[in-house]
Amino acid sequence: MIRGIHHVAVHVRDLTRMIRFYRDAFGFELVGEEFGWSDSEFVDRIVDVPGPAARGAMLRAGTCYMELFQYSAPEPVSDRPLQPFDKGYTHFCVDVTDIEDEFIRLQGLGMTFGQPAPIDVGHVKTIYGRDPEGNLIEIQQTADHCEFPLTALKRPGS
Repeated sequence: MIRGIHHVAVHVRDLTRMIRFYRDAFGFELVGEEFGWSDSEFVDRIVDVPGPAARGAMLRAGTCYMELFQYSAPEPVSDRPLQPFDKGYTHFCVDVTDIEDEFIRLQGLGMTFGQPAPIDVGHVKTIYGRDPEGNLIEIQQTADHCEFPLTALKRPGS
């Protein structure tokens, strides 16, 4: 039985900085302690990469978790952040209640945006931005008549 998305993982260059950013920007909470590995055949099999070494952390992110990794080995194939049209996972979306205020607040915390303001699509107001390392994040506020509000998802303990 599928219960939902457990976590989204993002590879970052500076784990400490990005934990602080996601905590301050979105209220994500560090769960447990940071973790790490190197020279572990067991982890090699899990991630299906020979000889990896990394530090990581799990953050509570509302109705799912976000896992951050800072790999020291192997070297990444590219350090270019993904674009919305690239293949693979390109962004995650954070639901907010006042997108205009959050847009300004997030800029103050180091997010950059390609548009001067959120865009009203009708069922959502939305804007794509980048965290301080260039990872793509969508910020959205759903309208009352939106068919997929965050409030429709079951929260833990409810």
